[in-house]
Amino acid sequence: MELTLYVKFFLGLLAIINPIGLLPVFVSLTSHQTAAERQQTAKVSNFAVVIILLSTIVAGQLVLNMFSISLSAFRIAGGTLIAIIAMSMLQGKLSEVKRNPEEDREASMMDSVAVVPLALPLMAGPGAISSVIVFAAEHKGILNLLAMSLTVVLFGLLSYALFRMANVINKLLGKTGINVITRLMGLLMLSIGIEVMAAGLKGLFPHLLG
Repeated sequence: MELTLYVKFFLGLLAIINPIGLLPVFVSLTSHQTAAERQQTAKVSNFAVVIILLSTIVAGQLVLNMFSISLSAFRIAGGTLIAIIAMSMLQGKLSEVKRNPEEDREASMMDSVAVVPLALPLMAGPGAISSVIVFAAEHKGILNLLAMSLTVVLFGLLSYALFRMANVINKLLGKTGINVITRLMGLLMLSIGIEVMAAGLKGLFPHLLG
C-alpha cells in the first residue's frame, strides 16, 4: 500500500468531482435558503457523496460480476465517460452527463437540493462512480479498502469546507477564476481518462503491445 497511490486517488476525485467548479451551482441552487439552511445543505450533500462513494467501493466489483463485465471493458467505458466530461470542463462548463436542462428545471422547484441534484448526479456522478469502481477493482484487500475509504472521507471533509465558504470563494475568484480552475481540472481529468482507457485496451488486446 503506497501513500502516493492514494494521493493520486484523492487528486483524481478532486479533478473529477471538481467541488470548486460546482460552487456557482451550489450558490445558485441554495439562493432561496437562509445561511443556516445553506450550511445544512452543504453538510447533507457532502455526507451523501461520501456514503455513495463508500457504497461504490464495496459494491462496485459485485456489480461488475453480476453483469459479467470485465474490468478491462469497464476501464474503457469509464475512461471514455471521464474524457467526455473533461472535454466539457475544458470549455469551462459542466457536461450534460452530469446534468441537463430538464434536471435544472426540476431542481429549481425542489425545496431540498442536497441529495438530488447536488450529491447525485452533480458530485457523485457517473465519472466519479466509474473511477472509484475501477480503482477498487484494481486494489483489493482490507488495507486498500480502508485506505480508499479514508481518502473518500477526507475528500468529503475538504469539499464540505469549500461549500461552507462558497460565497466568499465565489466572490474572491469570480466567474473567470472558477472557469480557469475548471479547465485545469478538466485537463487533469482528461489525462486520467486516457490512462484508464489505455489500461483497458491493454487488458482486452494484449497482443497490440507485443
